[in-house]
Amino acid sequence: MLGLISVISLTSCENYLEQSPYGQVSQETLATKAGANGLLIGAYAMLDGTSGGDWLSSSTNWLLSNMASHETVRGGTSFPEVAQVENHTISASSCTRPLAVWKGEFNSIQRANDVLRLLPLVPMSELTTDEALQIKAEAMFLRAIAYWELARVFLNVPWVDESVTFDAGNYIVANTTSIWPYIESDFKFAADNLAETKSDAGRPNKWAAKAFLAKVYMQQHKYSDALPLLTDCINNGVTARGQKYALVNFSDNFDANKENSAESVFAIQFCVNDGSFGSNANQGDMAFMPFVPQCSGGGTGFVTFDCVNAFKTDPRTGLPLFDTYDDFNIKNDMGLTDADPFTPYTGTLDPRLDHTVGRRGIPLLDWGLFRVDWVYDQANRGPYASVKSFFWKKDFGTNTENYGGWANISNVNYNMIRFADILLLAAECEVEVGSLAKAEEYVNRVRARAADPSDWVKTYIDNDNPSLGFTNTPAANYFIGLYKGEFAANGQTYARKAVRFERRLELPIEGHRFFDLQRWDNGTGYMANEINRILAHENTCPARFDNLKGAVFTQGKNEIYPIPQTEIDLMVKNGKSVLIQNPNY
Repeated sequence: MLGLISVISLTSCENYLEQSPYGQVSQETLATKAGANGLLIGAYAMLDGTSGGDWLSSSTNWLLSNMASHETVRGGTSFPEVAQVENHTISASSCTRPLAVWKGEFNSIQRANDVLRLLPLVPMSELTTDEALQIKAEAMFLRAIAYWELARVFLNVPWVDESVTFDAGNYIVANTTSIWPYIESDFKFAADNLAETKSDAGRPNKWAAKAFLAKVYMQQHKYSDALPLLTDCINNGVTARGQKYALVNFSDNFDANKENSAESVFAIQFCVNDGSFGSNANQGDMAFMPFVPQCSGGGTGFVTFDCVNAFKTDPRTGLPLFDTYDDFNIKNDMGLTDADPFTPYTGTLDPRLDHTVGRRGIPLLDWGLFRVDWVYDQANRGPYASVKSFFWKKDFGTNTENYGGWANISNVNYNMIRFADILLLAAECEVEVGSLAKAEEYVNRVRARAADPSDWVKTYIDNDNPSLGFTNTPAANYFIGLYKGEFAANGQTYARKAVRFERRLELPIEGHRFFDLQRWDNGTGYMANEINRILAHENTCPARFDNLKGAVFTQGKNEIYPIPQTEIDLMVKNGKSVLIQNPNY
């Protein structure tokens, strides 16, 4: 692949540039249409975030978001670097996982920069003006994606564009200037110049760029800037294939047979059994796999009681229980053996729960009733497992691949943004600008999709033979209602709480929660209060939460991760590092 032999491909933007390049191909040789497209494909290859097989730094953000926000918890005592993230004890010298993200994202940035450096050298006879513009816009989109990830994880990072090269000697770059304006500029260029449709579903179009630009604005609390973009996406946006954005069945978003749907705004494309030995598969899924006999083992992350409890609904209205959902834990089989009788919780629940979490007595796709002996080492890992992005038994070996002894990595795409996310982001903006009725309308669109019984988990025709299919009987007491003027009646504080809670129900274990809390904090302590409240609750729960004993989220520190000390030590000018460490690390 041409992208793998680019002119200056980095493992880390700093340490590689301080070495003499070797095995390189000259710009003159690559300055063709094929060369430019090859480098661009090489940049796309970095979207998975696994840095050559390191599933712990997957772009799904299962560790730095899902675990750090305590939607999930580490199982057992493996992977001590995972414990540092979930216990909030990570330091600049021990941040193995953030370092992998730092290196991987700067590798992605450098590959995008390689494309931008090469394009002016490609003869006009090779590329039309529009072809060159599309390549440039895609490269800038990919660079912005990488910086978007870095900004949320570290906030204070150096901006390295195509003008930074070894030959120019300008590669010692400080992190004292905000990179948000640069990210905005890249996404604006992409939004203005990308075509509305693309030949491949995995390439961004103008609408994907607008959606990301809106998210960048929102991370900076620029709600009035984000809202017109989101409204435009809602009213006029289409996928790369030209489908108008729409909500599909909730469960379809996690089914490899139904991906790149009308709900997919921008997804990382994964595939299996392609000769790459798992490198192109969704390795992030390995973190949360239920333990089933045909797979080699479960993952290292399991769903917390707090996350599951959030799906309780008010039995009178079907609305969420914002302030009381954690008063008691949903009935579970913690401590029970497979032989012990068990009846699942009979209270009212949001139907999205059982598309999100595997729990005793509820059908797990076509595998059978989820049961205790399918959860490896329950004492450490508890009664729940994530089933988002888990695969159907009928697809085992087709949509999955055995990689390094793990038989459970899949080709399920990761939706970085889906249309439900856009609706809820727009609702958040409407709340902040005071349009509460419009915010309620957007939230209700998402809830109405969840309220459609046709997509609820149903009981099996025969529990002993799941291949026979499903009845029309819901597997649990699902009851979800719509808001009926509560936003306007109760005011902005209530509406804000409702929108934020809806994101908990719609998007859990999809890599959003930590960064949502980070955005909502804005120096108020909101993030620390929320995470420490969850920690306090989880520490009242059974033995597996010994992993979280003594864990404390520190306000003014843990909202972002430390700059890896190894990178600080590399970026030295006149005997002093130009990288400034994040506060309190």
